[in-house]
Amino acid sequence: MGFELDLDEYERLTDLIYRKAGIRFENKKFYFLSKRVQKRMESTGMDTPSEYVRFLRFRDRDGSEMQSLLNLLTINETYFFRDFPQLQAFAEHSLQEVLQRKAAKGDRRLRIWSAGCSSGEEPYTLAIICLEMIEDLNHWDVEILATDIDEIVLKRARVAAYSERSVKDVPREYLMRYFDTRSNGTFYLAREVKRMVRFEHLNLFDKNRLREKGGFDFIFCRNVLIYFDDVSRKQVVDHFYVALNSGGYIFLGSSESAGRITTAFKVKKAGDYLVYFKG
Repeated sequence: MGFELDLDEYERLTDLIYRKAGIRFENKKFYFLSKRVQKRMESTGMDTPSEYVRFLRFRDRDGSEMQSLLNLLTINETYFFRDFPQLQAFAEHSLQEVLQRKAAKGDRRLRIWSAGCSSGEEPYTLAIICLEMIEDLNHWDVEILATDIDEIVLKRARVAAYSERSVKDVPREYLMRYFDTRSNGTFYLAREVKRMVRFEHLNLFDKNRLREKGGFDFIFCRNVLIYFDDVSRKQVVDHFYVALNSGGYIFLGSSESAGRITTAFKVKKAGDYLVYFKG
C-alpha cells in the first residue's frame, strides 16, 4: 500500500480542503497532511492516495469523509482561562459596559459566540466569568454559542470532563466551586456551567450558515484564523462584523489583530488592553 502523496495529489487535495473549509495548507505541511491521509486510507480500506483524493472529489457526496479528514487536521490545543489578560479585559471592562448599556434599555439578553471552541475550555471559561461577574445573573438571559468544525472535539466538549493540564490556569477558588475532582484525576464541570453553553457543528467557511448567525454582544475566535489565508480570514471576520450587535466586541488570538484584517472595527482601551468593537 503506497501512502505518500505526490506533489500533484497534494495540491489537488489542499485545493479541495481550501474550497470546503477555507483552510490553506502550504507545502511545508506536506508530511503532516500525508500522515493524516494515511490514517484515513487505513480506515476506509483505500490502497493509494490518488484513489483517496478521487473519492473526496467525486464520491464523497454527503461530505462525511471530508469531515473525518478535517477532524484529524485541526489542532485543538487549548485550556481554561487561556490568555488571562484578554479575559480580564473582557470581564472587568467590556462585559460590564455592555451589561450597563443593555440594562439601561431594558434589554436583558446577553449573547456570546465562541467560534472554534475546540473541546469546550473557552466557552466554559466564559460561562464561569459570567457566573462570577454578573451580580444579578438571575435577571439575565445568557446564552453562549460554541461552534467548531471538528465533530469529535464537540462530543468531548459536551461531556465536559477535563485533565489536570486543561485546568492548570483555573484560579483555585473557581476550581473548588465549579469542578468535581474524581479519584481518576479527571475534573468534571458543574452542571450550572454546562447548561449556559450550547454546542453546534459549524464550518466557518459555510457562508450560508454564517449568515444565519446574528445578535451577538461578543464573539471570541481565538487562534483559529491562523489556519486561513488573507482572503478567507477577511471573509470570516466580515461575517462576524455583521453578526455582532452595535457596540459588540470581537476578541481574536494574541497573535491576531482585527485591525490588520479589516478597518470595519473601532478600537479602544479596556484597562491596559486594546479591544475591537462594532461602532
